[in-house]
Amino acid sequence: MIRLTKEHRVFAFSAEAVPSLRIAGGTTLELETADCFDDQVQWPGDVLAEVDWDRINPATGPVYVEGAGPGDVLSVLIERIDVGEQGVMAVGPGFGVLADGFEEQVSRIVPIVDGAAQLDEGLAIPLRPMIGVIGVAPAGAPVPTASPGAHGGNMDTRLIGPGAVLYLPVACSGALFAVGDLHAAMGDGEICGTGVEVAGCVTLRLDVRRDLEIAGPVVETPDLVATIASAETLDAATDAATRDMTALLTGRLGLSLEVATMLMSAGGELQVSQIVDPLRTARFALPKACYAGLGVDLL
Repeated sequence: MIRLTKEHRVFAFSAEAVPSLRIAGGTTLELETADCFDDQVQWPGDVLAEVDWDRINPATGPVYVEGAGPGDVLSVLIERIDVGEQGVMAVGPGFGVLADGFEEQVSRIVPIVDGAAQLDEGLAIPLRPMIGVIGVAPAGAPVPTASPGAHGGNMDTRLIGPGAVLYLPVACSGALFAVGDLHAAMGDGEICGTGVEVAGCVTLRLDVRRDLEIAGPVVETPDLVATIASAETLDAATDAATRDMTALLTGRLGLSLEVATMLMSAGGELQVSQIVDPLRTARFALPKACYAGLGVDLL
């Protein structure tokens, strides 16, 4: 198994980045990751005021995928996510929707025991490992790993977990893929600015698709397909995610705009991924059962 440690990390997705690893399409590898604070908060006494904020949301990589180029799609099968023995959460001014209710920044170490994150006495959150930051290099200026976009990045979308396949539009030679910001658990919205942030290791397989055209990230689980979009406002993000799903249904399944729109309105779900990053992220999820009768795959 090819393995890349968390010492190989970046803080921006960039077409100019020097690859940490080169692989062929179809390769399975393990990527070790630091948590969103770059492992700077490890003990109850560690305070956020002493964190180096230039080291937020490190992503392990970049990985150069041979043969991937502009116009291709990188297929990322997430086979496994192993998380550490503890996570960290934080609240305070500048953190999330309720930031104005706090006078100081507070962090909490969250032990992970018996398949749950132990937030407090009697408060156990079932583990639901997922990836917060995952993406490829954009064609233009570098994008900080803390921000989401059409390249992926800090989408904080809880569907991106074990068993899912994430599809990313490739914008530069080799794709330059990177991953980080694992969560042992995170709710939709990530309203306080953190989930249960955790270090860990991701096992995944990278493939190159040339038979698929997408405008932004798309995630597939055994039960559904969801288009993901990020924008300055949640309204703009939901509009973009909806239009991206419409393009998939009309382009891949050959549905008319009228039928695709009705199908989405009756069977789809417009969902919020996160509302706390530099851009807001939404997704449009459509259960596969809605088009199973056609006998064809959407992706």
